[in-house]
Parts: sequence; C-alpha cells; structure tokens
Amino acid sequence: MFQQKRKQPRKLKVQQHNDTNSDEYWEEILESIDMDFLPIEYMDLVIVKFDDGKVWEIDVKKSNNETENIEDALEQFFDEYHDSIKTIDFRLNTKKLQKDIGRRTKRFLKLNK
Repeated sequence: MFQQKRKQPRKLKVQQHNDTNSDEYWEEILESIDMDFLPIEYMDLVIVKFDDGKVWEIDVKKSNNETENIEDALEQFFDEYHDSIKTIDFRLNTKKLQKDIGRRTKRFLKLNK
C-alpha cells in the first residue's frame, strides 16, 4: 500500500530581540496591550490637565504612602472633576514593569516547555 508521509509541524518564527532593556522594545510591547485596568503599583505620577489650562500633578508613590486607599481617592477625584478634565497622563514606573514582565515571562516559558 501507499505510505503517507506525515507533515512535520511548522515552527513559528519568533523575532529575537537582543536588547530587552531598550526603550523601543518595551514601547512596542506596551503599545500592543489594551489596558482597561492599570495597577497602582506601576504608577509614579498622574498629570491632569483641565479645560481652563491648569495642570495638576499627583505623585502616586508619595500619595500611596500618605493615603490609606489611593485607588478610592483617585476614583473620587476623577468623579468629582470629570466634567472639567481635558486629559489625564499616567506616568509609569517602567523599570518595575519591565522587571515584573520579564520575570513572569521567563517563568511562563519555563513552565510550558
């Protein structure tokens, strides 16, 4: 009878980045993430621009140490001023984020070999 050749599974090509500490590498990763939730632990600063031109900077790290529940305080602030807020800019602690994502990725890949 005819012997049927079995197809070899294709290997996916994964682009290797030599420098995982480069800004370009992490910008690409962060831009591809759809964030509906932003953990406070990665926030350093929140910059709020109002319709009247005022700019408020909220030091999240400092406020987190001084306020018992910073999440509720920020939510209350945004609810109170939402009509007059033009933009909100979240500044992240990218070093911590890089470290945590790198660690979790290595663990995930190690466990799924």
